[in-house]
Amino acid sequence: MHIESPKTTVNKSQEELFNFLSDVKNFESIMPENTSMFEVLTDTKFAFALKGMPEIVLELKEKNEFDRVVLGAANNKLPFTLTADIQPVDGTTSEVGLSFEGEFNAMMGMMIKGPITSFINTLTENLGKL
Repeated sequence: MHIESPKTTVNKSQEELFNFLSDVKNFESIMPENTSMFEVLTDTKFAFALKGMPEIVLELKEKNEFDRVVLGAANNKLPFTLTADIQPVDGTTSEVGLSFEGEFNAMMGMMIKGPITSFINTLTENLGKL
């Protein structure tokens, strides 16, 4: 399953946005309003839950200065990644798009496609408000 958010412009330079997304504690500030739990577990890992959904643990999997940050599922039961691709616009702004990649059976895919699409779109919108 592949889902992409629309790209949004952020009032941070490419390097500033990369550093923001590389620090997992910053994700709390861009989570959707229906987040019922957020907890930083380590410097590279956090857990969160949306109302009515199970807890998800994400960890920093890859960083490519200053244009890509990849988070992934901390366990392999439901393997997926959430990638932020960052492009410079000018010295003070950048553009970011989020993409979700996961391998799920057809039934699971149908159940989670809507909530995942909504989730990554909200993260992207909230990045645009920084």
